[in-house]
Amino acid sequence: MRLPWPRTLRARLTAGLVVLLAISCAAVGVAAVVELGGFLTSRLDQQLTDVGSRFPASLEHAGQTPDDHDGDEHGDTRRQATGTFGARLLNGTVTNAAVVRSGDTTADLGVTLSPRDTRTLAAVPVDGRGHSVHLSALDDYRVLAGRGRDGDVLITGLPLEPVEAAVHRLEAVAAIVFGVALAVTGVAGALWVRWSLRPLSRVAATATRVSELPLASGEVALPPRAPESDPRGEVGRVAAAFNRMLGHVEDALTKRHASQERLRRFAADASHELRTPVASVRGHAELALLHPGPVPPEISRALERIAAESSRMGEMVDEMLLLARLDAGRPLESRPVDLTRLVLDAVTDARAAGPGHRWTLDLPEEPVTVTGDAHRLQQVLANLLANARGHTPAGTQVTVSLTSDGPDAVLTVHDDGPGIPADLQPEIFERFTRADHRRTNAPGGGAGLGLSIVSAVVRAHGGSVEVESKPGSTAFTVRLPARQGRGEVRTAR
Repeated sequence: MRLPWPRTLRARLTAGLVVLLAISCAAVGVAAVVELGGFLTSRLDQQLTDVGSRFPASLEHAGQTPDDHDGDEHGDTRRQATGTFGARLLNGTVTNAAVVRSGDTTADLGVTLSPRDTRTLAAVPVDGRGHSVHLSALDDYRVLAGRGRDGDVLITGLPLEPVEAAVHRLEAVAAIVFGVALAVTGVAGALWVRWSLRPLSRVAATATRVSELPLASGEVALPPRAPESDPRGEVGRVAAAFNRMLGHVEDALTKRHASQERLRRFAADASHELRTPVASVRGHAELALLHPGPVPPEISRALERIAAESSRMGEMVDEMLLLARLDAGRPLESRPVDLTRLVLDAVTDARAAGPGHRWTLDLPEEPVTVTGDAHRLQQVLANLLANARGHTPAGTQVTVSLTSDGPDAVLTVHDDGPGIPADLQPEIFERFTRADHRRTNAPGGGAGLGLSIVSAVVRAHGGSVEVESKPGSTAFTVRLPARQGRGEVRTAR
């Protein structure tokens, strides 16, 4: 099972510090244990060398008294440490073996060795150096082998238990000390890393606040800059670079907002100035068509085109002026509006304008009422239905449904036409966005302002509009607050 890897920089630095310290402690502990074991073993080898083969030599001729010292019939135990082991081997066979018992030199010193122990002792090199062996009849021993007077091999051994006990004690002490050190270092390291990364945390908090700002449009006030620390450090350089970036972003946003404001004022002024001459051209064209005298067909056709185009231009000017007023935040009417009645009237008008389409209504039993501007909401419905009618072929089914979802009224206009191209959907509510000509059957298309007006009016009412489209299914969903509780409805009048 894989251990979870820390996600935050602070956790990674702390974990890295603890891991490095653990590796260092383990290396120190292993080195100390190995060194202590080697030191104590070398002392044991020195002790074996000093003792020599006196004890196993006393076993060489059992039953005879040694020439240079007194002893019993089994071995000379004088000046021998407790646990000293002696054995005599002749032709690879143990002829006698004994061990010094604690506190009693006259007791039976003999020890019974297993065949495996015999093979182990026979394999000890006669090189005058100590070797570690395990005897099942006793335990772990350090033994030294030497030649006897009769061509036999005399083995002297001392127990390794004191060495192993000292090494195990050092291991336990090292584990406790290093464990406590790791715990204390982990806590202290986490606090130190947290304190060291405080400037970076402030930069991250500032970046989070910036990411939550609506930078897409409008005037944006950036939060205060992140506090800068020592510029010679990495965190200080990051904070300084981040603050410089925020300064550039703020300058760009300010320039963009000023440019948008100039463009909006121009659109409003141009729309306002164009209304009168466009209306005048249309009026003169209609007046010329009403002339009682004979008019050549070519002139009549030209006047009809002038009237039609001036009418279309007048609608475009009105739409641009409405968008300019919506951008300026002019207040709308705020009255109870029966949205159900508006849907019925809009679908009735759409049936008359598009008899080749199949229009379907899905309305709730109870009327759905919202607070807002009835005229502008009627314009939203008209634009959505005109969009469905103008961009789908005859025979397409268009379903208009209205439901209540908690505090919101949800209006959906769905058609089973060819759908909206995927690359066009992200900008479908932008101004002057034209549909793919393969999807439209309207002569010349529109100006690309209908859906932008839908979005602006819906937002002005505190609602939202979304689109989901694929071949064979396109749905525009409008959500409006059923009861006005989100502030005053705003827009143009």
